[in-house]
Amino acid sequence: MRYFDPLTRSVEPVRSCLRVFFMKVFVLNCGSSSFKYQLLNMETEELLAIGLVERIGLDDSVLAYEATGKDKVKEVSNIADHEQAIKMVLDKLVDAEVGVISKLEEITAIGHRAVHGADKFTKSVLVDDAVIAAMEECIPLAPLHNPANITGMKAMMHVLPGVPNVAVFDTAFHQTMPASSFIYALPYELYEEHKVRRYGFHGTSHFYVSNRAAEILGVEKENFNCITCHMGNGSSFAAIKDGKCYDTTMGMTPLEGLVMGTRSGDVDGGVFKFLENNANMSIDDIDNMLNKKSGLLGISGISSDMRDIESAAAEGNERAQLAIDALMHRIIKYIGAFAALLGRVDAIIFTAGIGENAIELREEVMKRLSVFGIKADSEKNNCRGKEQIISADDSAMTVMVVPTNEEITIGRDTKEIVDAL
Repeated sequence: MRYFDPLTRSVEPVRSCLRVFFMKVFVLNCGSSSFKYQLLNMETEELLAIGLVERIGLDDSVLAYEATGKDKVKEVSNIADHEQAIKMVLDKLVDAEVGVISKLEEITAIGHRAVHGADKFTKSVLVDDAVIAAMEECIPLAPLHNPANITGMKAMMHVLPGVPNVAVFDTAFHQTMPASSFIYALPYELYEEHKVRRYGFHGTSHFYVSNRAAEILGVEKENFNCITCHMGNGSSFAAIKDGKCYDTTMGMTPLEGLVMGTRSGDVDGGVFKFLENNANMSIDDIDNMLNKKSGLLGISGISSDMRDIESAAAEGNERAQLAIDALMHRIIKYIGAFAALLGRVDAIIFTAGIGENAIELREEVMKRLSVFGIKADSEKNNCRGKEQIISADDSAMTVMVVPTNEEITIGRDTKEIVDAL
């Protein structure tokens, strides 16, 4: 076994690299004008520092930084690009007052969230020129996300040369879907020539919460059937059979499936031609509408935030209530369909912003799923953001909340790959 030595920037035999026991991984989730980051000690899985940088390339950029046991930092300045932003964050990590490491050489590896790997990547990989080229080929499938992910990788490789970078793909977990799940009923040549098919997203989250739920319930993940409900501004469900993804709600892009914050979810494809002919909308107009002006925002006319919509509904706003009802309808529809596909469901798992915090929504979902013998425990369900079984003891299916932790999954994959060098 050989290991990457963070101090010499070289691959050395394990016996000369006892320093690996202090492996620190910088996790980067890069968007087009912002990124989130964490520094993790992967030997203890301890969070050392966390933060985000927003409005990159715009006036009044914001850098937020918080290290364990240190004062929070928030700075407003003009940050020209991602590389400058990364350098500023790294400066904070070694700062005498708020830093958590003495020198940058302590960073052993960088783990990147990568949104779309199509069917090119079935697992996390060490980033090199070939990986970046393959991700660039996938840009048409994720034009908003992949360029930003690639920008982050290139910036880190330039700022910390010689440090291994690992790409962890949202789509990788879903590559176990059978062809009957991922194929679209379109001319087969479109799949062969243009890779038009279902890919799924939030894979890192679905992987983490399904494995963690199996641990909590004391079930071997290879024998675990569950439905994972990742519900945030973007939402997707996954049907997991014997620990592997069998089906998921998102499709070739993150647009398909559930009603989301600003995304429509499932829509009849015939609507697009109708709007072109009757509403004077171009395909770009329609695409922008489906992704940015639809979903909860489109129906309610108020907000994409579930908290705002629930407040408006409580005050008697009918469109806000309709948005909630439409979301609920889609939730029940997909859980029911996935339960039928799996045959046996050991657990239904709620996660992410809405899933972890929307107490009333979870309660209503359990009531509407009583046909499956599900019973809610209102006292247990009165929780936010913590691991909790929320179904009654005599419920036919276990329903639970498991907060997602995509960053720790990225850190674990990164450590595993770097350990194997």
